[in-house]
Amino acid sequence: MPKTGFHLAQVNVGRIVAPIDSPELAGFVEQLPEINELADRSPGFVWRMVDDEGQDATGLRPDGHDDLFLINCSVWESVEALRAFTYETGHLRVLSRRREWFTRMVEPHQALWWVPAGHLPSVAEALERVQLVRDQGPGPEAFTFRSPHPAPDEAAAPPAAPEAPDGLRTPSRD
Repeated sequence: MPKTGFHLAQVNVGRIVAPIDSPELAGFVEQLPEINELADRSPGFVWRMVDDEGQDATGLRPDGHDDLFLINCSVWESVEALRAFTYETGHLRVLSRRREWFTRMVEPHQALWWVPAGHLPSVAEALERVQLVRDQGPGPEAFTFRSPHPAPDEAAAPPAAPEAPDGLRTPSRD
């Protein structure tokens, strides 16, 4: 548990250039197990959102009208832990190729926010945080790597949620 009693939640959303099972996405899909395992074993990793298959979140459809819209959400012990995974591991290799697989978004597509340790964000909560960044810009309730905010004071922490919301499963950490 972090010293503050809070963990960092992150979400990023994107629209893939073709269906997930198409040849255009094969290079992305084949790397998912490796990158997810890397995340699961990274220092400071807490949890990541997965679909009913339990391997990744590619089966989730946060926008029921758009099968190409994907969400990725995870929880980390700190901004530093997430930043290290994102930019100092093999994840960067995949991130650098994102324009091959995802359409360029002109509006913000990522948000970070503090949650009480033990809380696991829902799809709706994560999408609300992206919308906050879009509507208000980065602030204490939803921010970005470029504009991080410190964790709130311990006294501000509401009780932690006992299990994942919306029936989402947590991948095992063998």
